[in-house]
Amino acid sequence: MGNMRLGAIEAKFADLIWSNEPLSSAELVKLAAQELDWKKSTTYTVLRRLCEKGIFQNEDGTVTSKISKQEFYAVQSEQFVDETFDGSLPAFLAAFTTRKALTAAEIAEIQQMIDSYGKEN
Repeated sequence: MGNMRLGAIEAKFADLIWSNEPLSSAELVKLAAQELDWKKSTTYTVLRRLCEKGIFQNEDGTVTSKISKQEFYAVQSEQFVDETFDGSLPAFLAAFTTRKALTAAEIAEIQQMIDSYGKEN
């Protein structure tokens, strides 16, 4: 899927789309003006960039997502682990837990995910 990284402002804009889709590009311009204090040209420029990244599409003046917010953040997480920990999830978890202890509830949730994944494969 290529590089789908978003800056903080792009992420707010993406959230605006995900929360309101499908919406017309005119509605998006109004929302971006209200929520982000953007001009029409800024809205269309950022929308075009996010469409080029394969996250959204603007067809016949209707803006929709090509991937869900959940899918997007899953891709982001995978890219981070790949780039930072050579794709090793255990290395990521080891690094994460050296500074932040997991709660019993978090451990149980992770264990449930592992058990569920083991049954699927």
